[in-house]
Amino acid sequence: MHLSELSHPNQLHGLSTAELEAIARQIRERHLEVVSTSGGHLGPGLGVVELTLALYQTLDLDHDKVVWDVGHQAYPHKLVTGRYKDFDSLRQKNGVAGYLKRSESRFDHFGAGHASTSISAALGMALARDRRGEDFKCVAVIGDGALTGGMALEAINHAGHLPKTKLVVVLNDNDMSISPPVGALSTYLNRMRLSPPLQFLQGNAEEAIKHLPFLHGELPNELKTLKESMKRLAVPKVGAVFEELGFTYIGPIDGHDIAGMVRTFEQAHRTEGPVLVHVATTKGKGYAYAEADQVGYHAQSAFDLATGKAYPSSKPKPPSYSKVFGQTLVKLCEQDPTVVGITAAMATGTGLDLLEKALPDQYFDVGIAEQHAVTMAAGMACEGLKPVVAVYSTFLQRAFDQLIHDVGIQNLPVTFVMDRAGIVGADGPTHQGQYDISYFRAIPNFTVMAPKDEAELQRMLVTSIHHTGPCAIRIPRGEGEGVPLAEEGFEPLEIGRGELITDGDDLLIVAYGAMVAPAMATAGLLQEKGVRAAVINARFLRPLDEALILPMAKRIGRVVTMEEGALAGGFGAAVVETLSDHNVLVPVLRIGIPDVLVDHASPEQSKQSLGLTPPQMAERIIARFGSALQSNLVAPAAPVAV
Repeated sequence: MHLSELSHPNQLHGLSTAELEAIARQIRERHLEVVSTSGGHLGPGLGVVELTLALYQTLDLDHDKVVWDVGHQAYPHKLVTGRYKDFDSLRQKNGVAGYLKRSESRFDHFGAGHASTSISAALGMALARDRRGEDFKCVAVIGDGALTGGMALEAINHAGHLPKTKLVVVLNDNDMSISPPVGALSTYLNRMRLSPPLQFLQGNAEEAIKHLPFLHGELPNELKTLKESMKRLAVPKVGAVFEELGFTYIGPIDGHDIAGMVRTFEQAHRTEGPVLVHVATTKGKGYAYAEADQVGYHAQSAFDLATGKAYPSSKPKPPSYSKVFGQTLVKLCEQDPTVVGITAAMATGTGLDLLEKALPDQYFDVGIAEQHAVTMAAGMACEGLKPVVAVYSTFLQRAFDQLIHDVGIQNLPVTFVMDRAGIVGADGPTHQGQYDISYFRAIPNFTVMAPKDEAELQRMLVTSIHHTGPCAIRIPRGEGEGVPLAEEGFEPLEIGRGELITDGDDLLIVAYGAMVAPAMATAGLLQEKGVRAAVINARFLRPLDEALILPMAKRIGRVVTMEEGALAGGFGAAVVETLSDHNVLVPVLRIGIPDVLVDHASPEQSKQSLGLTPPQMAERIIARFGSALQSNLVAPAAPVAV
């Protein structure tokens, strides 16, 4: 059977190990072919090919449920569940999603873009199954990185207290930091420990022996010793932790031995109560470059399969916001040893890998544990440090409670740099950074800002570090505007002071962060139609520059706000509320992301769909204020530079 013939995972049933190994090779070939062309997550999926095939040979996916944590390791799952032909469209507009998506396939049992959710979801499914008197298997496949998240540990703690609830957790361990040796001895000992004769010593049989009249309620020492000795031999230290939490632990087993995994999974399905199967895999398996650099090849843009190198850009690009942030933070840490950087397993993505290399003593990676990162930073701030927490906007949502209670209410000087704020593209709804403006507006004591370019980012970072209260800075994905950067001597900004970039009498555009450059482009298009627009770079969301915005809005009488975030409770809403509070009752057009989920596509395609390109915004402005601007729609006039 060829991989292209698989339309249903149950077609794997009955295939020999050799046939499954042949399909595994085809999965890797297809995986590499597509990701090298269009980009996407590489290492995670390559590491779980055999695991996926072995697990699915032991399940009936018309009924059984599998939850993947996180979804980027589920590319093999997609390839054996009927998406082979469409896989070329991976992460492209209207194509196959990069994560699990319930609306995409009936085999995607739970959507997963953030980590540490699988055990909770699978346990919920198992409890619903039992309550309804149904009979199907529930499996959570969780990466060892996701196991660092507190939510996963909470779910393990709960499941361990439900000895009658059947649940299988597969720990995909591709980081040897927690992996004990994998080999024949541990496999044999686990098989012995879970064999019927030794299982007889547990549960009802054990209780029956205890109650024999001549034993007086005690298990004979010989049987106790045998049972505990087998457990100590078969269960390594990491397994002993799970056993103490109420799980039956099996492993570690070789995650690339299909036959061995099939036997193990079948055994796990027969075992009562919650079971954890510890599988040791190699991230990037089957592609030498990915195996050698597991961090670098976690995800890739398009690259040359033969060399493993990304295709060079057709023209030089400005440095990314992430890189500028990382370089600037290193400089600030060099100047002030109380400044420290914190990441939640995203050092490379946020630019903090530069700090890790330059000043490792001032760098902290807490794993996939955003809640812990925020409160740990608050504790550091209590003791005189100046923590800078770098995290993707979408992931910081997970620590909303900690932002309020542990930082905001206590007014602690912690800086949050939210990378990937706004439209992020191919990762889809779970990764769009569209909500941080709205949720930070509600948190007490925070100063919230966004730079118009990478040079202003430098100034905002030093502003926040010098500030005595909490600060948040949002930065977009991708390269900056290409403006000159300061090497040192970064000049702080006056908090709450915006910037008038151009003046005009017909229209006031108030733009925030990454929308300042598009606002200027829009003003240029309006100028061609004779409309003179004033453009304000707001800089600050909290506090808003009322002294600049209010008199100009009152004088001009027409206001447009621009933001790359959710309109609901967003920057435009803040401007409207301020105008209303001061009785400046002028018409306002708010431009931003409406109340929709932004699906996977390129950022440019998403912005086009949302009407956020300069030509579209200029058209919307003319449509809204056309009659009021009619006398001006004749001869173009140049805006006044300020």
